[in-house]
Amino acid sequence: MAHLQRAVASLRIAGDDLDPDQISKLLGAAPTHAQAKGQELPLKSGRIRIAQFGQWRLHATDTEPEDLDGQVAELLGKLTNDSVVWLDLASRFEIDLFCGWFMGGTNEGVTISAATLKALGERGIELALDIYGPDTDA
Repeated sequence: MAHLQRAVASLRIAGDDLDPDQISKLLGAAPTHAQAKGQELPLKSGRIRIAQFGQWRLHATDTEPEDLDGQVAELLGKLTNDSVVWLDLASRFEIDLFCGWFMGGTNEGVTISAATLKALGERGIELALDIYGPDTDA
């Protein structure tokens, strides 16, 4: 099976009462992006958008070809292993690992190791996949 051409991955934690600084303190790392509900967020156009919910995101290094196991190891390696912290966060917020998978051709695939699935499950992290077909306009 041919591997997917490219992959992006981000750990996302979201909720109305999410305090990004508190999440950083609990997890032991700074986010790539964070916002609090009601926060003013400047857009590239110069306009201001108001955050509708709180969010804490940590991006993994993009991989070519895809390497989800490596991306998960990179992300979780920066964060606490304390199961009590993860269970508390999972009970109060939505947590997922967002993956964007990009195909270079047809019939490409991905394998996710049992260890990676276990690590995500133990932390209450859902897997969210966006799969993009090959660019046929090229």
